[in-house]
Amino acid sequence: MTGQTPPFSAFEWMIAWRYLRARRAEGGVSIMTVISFLGIMLAVFALIATLSVRSGFRTELIDATLGANAHVTVYAALHVDEAGRMSRVIDDYEQMAERLAAVTGVTRVAPLIKGQVMVSANTRNAGVEVFGIHQENLLTIPRVADPETALGDISRFEQGVAIGSGVARELNVTIGDTIRVISPDGARTAFGTSPRISAYEVVYIFTSGRFDVDRTRLYMPFAEAQLFFNRDGVADEMEVMVTNPEAIDAMRMDLLRAGGERAMLWTWRDSAGSYLRALEVEDNVMFVIMSILVLIAAMNIISGLIMLVKNKGRDIGILRTMGLSEGSILRVFFICGASVGVLGTVAGVILGCLFAIYIDPIFSFVNYVSGGGVWDPSIRGIYDLPAELRLNDVLRAVGLSLSLSFIVTIFPARRAARMNPVEALRYE
Repeated sequence: MTGQTPPFSAFEWMIAWRYLRARRAEGGVSIMTVISFLGIMLAVFALIATLSVRSGFRTELIDATLGANAHVTVYAALHVDEAGRMSRVIDDYEQMAERLAAVTGVTRVAPLIKGQVMVSANTRNAGVEVFGIHQENLLTIPRVADPETALGDISRFEQGVAIGSGVARELNVTIGDTIRVISPDGARTAFGTSPRISAYEVVYIFTSGRFDVDRTRLYMPFAEAQLFFNRDGVADEMEVMVTNPEAIDAMRMDLLRAGGERAMLWTWRDSAGSYLRALEVEDNVMFVIMSILVLIAAMNIISGLIMLVKNKGRDIGILRTMGLSEGSILRVFFICGASVGVLGTVAGVILGCLFAIYIDPIFSFVNYVSGGGVWDPSIRGIYDLPAELRLNDVLRAVGLSLSLSFIVTIFPARRAARMNPVEALRYE
């Protein structure tokens, strides 16, 4: 019988199933089984939930960064202008724009005028960064021209200014209101430089999804920005968008050659790369920590199986005298432990996926119960807690849970298989 029995036969599954359904009178093994199941389920749920939130946070951060900022900024190295002053302005910005647009992979090039000013309205003040840009180029910025929420008509951009929702909230203004833009670098007179103050109508209010952008950005028509900042006939920098932002490093040399001998680059990786690398390191550390949690949960399976082997010593002795091999006994108890691990993993995957899919109502409920203020966008940089369910993350969690469950099950199963039937029945 022992040499003809195929592995994982029906009778082995039947015996394992009877052992998993042990009565309380037999040592509370069923309770340990439930505890092991819940431990694996919660550990897998926590692992998938953590990985999905981390993936969603990274995706949202990259999307918001690339959707409201240049993929590459081309600016000029510091040089001495005709008046003998140090300057970074670009005199031939139209020709440079044509050369940059001809680079393979570049989708859009926009000359910019940039400056920091103070805006005032309704007795309130706020510091903002002005982006002077042509209307046709503004329409190609995804998170501004097609934001999550917007007020006003972007087609009227040339008649006023566009501001972020954070600026509008700080100044308590809405569409049609007038704001004053104040710059310390104004007209030069015999008595020095006087501040320049101009009034503009708010024609468009956007919400890009990034708090720092919405709180500090104001878009102004390019010609008006040239006049306001005394940049007649020049641009401060060139905003470049490319087809594949992830491959921007491979385009550096082509962009530098197109920009000219004084051209310098600042890519989106230069501004956000260190933060993204920190997130990647944190993701790896978080996975290790959560793996330890899964390992601790899997240890409950060992406890339950050891108790089961102890309580079933007489049964093991009888089965061995009936002709069951050590392999059959090992597989019976392996099925007991592995079944708990598989069922707990499946339940954990279901809970984790549901959490990632319905994170918005879950988070809204938590925010309501706590009285609000759980998520501060001024600290996190984005408005909501994101979650992105990735197949790779789910497979990593499933693989880790099942492998640990199977590995820890082997040790008490081997102990049961090697039990001497004579010793097991001696005192029965």
